[in-house]
Amino acid sequence: MPRWPLLSRLPLTLRGLGALVLAAACGMLAQRFGIAELAYVGALLAAAVVVSAATLYLLPSSARATRAFSPDVAAAGSEVRVRLTVEIRSSLPTSEARWRDAVPDGVVAASTAGAAPDGVLPPTGSAIAGPSQVEVDYAVRAERRGLRRVGPLALVTTDPFGFTRRRRTVGDTSPLVIVPEIVDLDELHDLPGDAGGSTRSVTDRMGQGADNLIPRTYAPGDSMRRIHWRASAHRDELMVRQEEQETTPEAVVVLDRGAARWSPAAGRAAGADPAFETAVSACVSATARLVREGYLVTVIDADGAVLCDPIEGGDTAGVERLAVALATITARRDLPLEALARLFTGIAAGPVIVVTGGLAAADVVALAPVPHHSTMPILLLVSEAQEVLAAAADTGWRVGALTAGGDVAAAWSDALASRETRSVHRAAS
Repeated sequence: MPRWPLLSRLPLTLRGLGALVLAAACGMLAQRFGIAELAYVGALLAAAVVVSAATLYLLPSSARATRAFSPDVAAAGSEVRVRLTVEIRSSLPTSEARWRDAVPDGVVAASTAGAAPDGVLPPTGSAIAGPSQVEVDYAVRAERRGLRRVGPLALVTTDPFGFTRRRRTVGDTSPLVIVPEIVDLDELHDLPGDAGGSTRSVTDRMGQGADNLIPRTYAPGDSMRRIHWRASAHRDELMVRQEEQETTPEAVVVLDRGAARWSPAAGRAAGADPAFETAVSACVSATARLVREGYLVTVIDADGAVLCDPIEGGDTAGVERLAVALATITARRDLPLEALARLFTGIAAGPVIVVTGGLAAADVVALAPVPHHSTMPILLLVSEAQEVLAAAADTGWRVGALTAGGDVAAAWSDALASRETRSVHRAAS
């Protein structure tokens, strides 16, 4: 903060103000004592201040600012390096200029020494030799998810004598995308099931979408070229190759955005509700874990609305696209959880991970049918209500309790260890 905040708002610097006071004093003393030289000194000082102001405000000059972020997409909680490029075009050489880049809500200056978003630009030459370009670096910390706009740049320039100052805003803001934090989660284990498309199997690990050749008994009309001679010798009967398409194991991750289960802040802006932020991070982290394990993952809302294109197993770029898609997501109008249960009616699904907020007893009842259609039903909820956690576990969910800003990995581990994996029930409701 400036030592003299009122004076810092004036177009005159302390030196310029002193020069005018001295010029006035010289004029009064010259008139009182009849010393003409003092009048000349006073007039010269006053003229110097006026000319300095004219060169600063009247002569053509312009400035432009651009920013580059590293990384260009930041995870919440990470540090971002900002390279600020300032291009100054002025008719006369300029002296040092003070600068400050505006940092938005959700972004704070990094604690690294010398990395504050302000400083002093060195003097620049005149435009005769072309525009002068200055680059400065600083660091910020991405605190909260969302689309944050860094800038504009505030620039304070002075005339060569330092008598006057000019304040101006340079350039526009630059968007910085802050995505939810992706936490490394424990591996899934002990998944039951056969080699179907919804559960993991040995053939799933061999490839996704590859054609397996398996033998079957020869039937009249089969081409002789398809006879599997080794299998025929083993079975003592003609066997032919039959192509069977392998299926990719699938998983579903549900991010419940129902406003009734979050605070009002979750619906106003991204990053406003710490509990919802933890849930979004858990959603992306669970998806990343499933993708690393080879699952085709679909991420949906509680009503079945798809939040991102399905992500193939091993597609880490797809996880990054999901994180960007969720960068600005907020809670929405109330979504009854009965709609989610209906989505799984009559099907046998692989892992189903539901991330939700504070559940009421009726919500637990609404979600109760889902675990019976999943090989690995995991419920991550931002709640410390033990009766709700116990009731959800009694219906078949593997339950992990999240806390606002808490440890997502610990909640995931608790869910995996909460009960023995239940076999999928194929009964249609």
